[in-house]
Amino acid sequence: MTASVRPTRAGEITAQPSASPSRSELERSLLYSEELGIELAGHRDAECFRWFLASLLFGARISEKIAKNTFWAFVRHDLTNPKKIIGAGWDFLVNPVMREGGYVRYDESKSRQILRDCETLLTDYRGSLNLLHEMARDPRDLEARVNAFYGVGPVTTNIFLRELRPYWDKADPAPLPLVEDLARKLGLDLSRYRRKSLSFARVEAGLLRHRRLLPGLPGRRRRNS
Repeated sequence: MTASVRPTRAGEITAQPSASPSRSELERSLLYSEELGIELAGHRDAECFRWFLASLLFGARISEKIAKNTFWAFVRHDLTNPKKIIGAGWDFLVNPVMREGGYVRYDESKSRQILRDCETLLTDYRGSLNLLHEMARDPRDLEARVNAFYGVGPVTTNIFLRELRPYWDKADPAPLPLVEDLARKLGLDLSRYRRKSLSFARVEAGLLRHRRLLPGLPGRRRRNS
């Protein structure tokens, strides 16, 4: 298998994994947010919420493909801010949105979670994830605030915050054990990167895309990306 490339700037960013990635290839990996057309660098609330929504969708025992398809279903129905999602209501989220994305097994519970989390975001942070970041005292408090949303656990919190490390001062989650396992298997020293750098975020995304291609990796099922 060779790497296919989704160009964002002169074809520099690798979107799909090759069978045996080099360090330079991992450093050019497309972030999951970038793959979804989300631009976190500008600190815009609309883009942060889109990534929050995507992170909630990734945070269940479903495939990345279904999570991405469901995110695009939200986009097609213009449901990319908390007020519009609440206005759409539970029935509409379950069908057609979740059904269109293939998010069937957890469609009802995930729709309920997303609605409750949108309500919390509006009530506690005036709908602004940037405000949530500003109110956090430090990285651990930031993680605790994200983790406090209904149905959100440590892995979903990691999904949301890891690609915000280069852009939010207080976003600095430790890499998942799976990422460290993959790096060791490839002989990659993660300590050579500054954890809040964009390069580290790209390497992390690249390693996660290779998690099923590495022989000998324990076969335990991961909850999400």
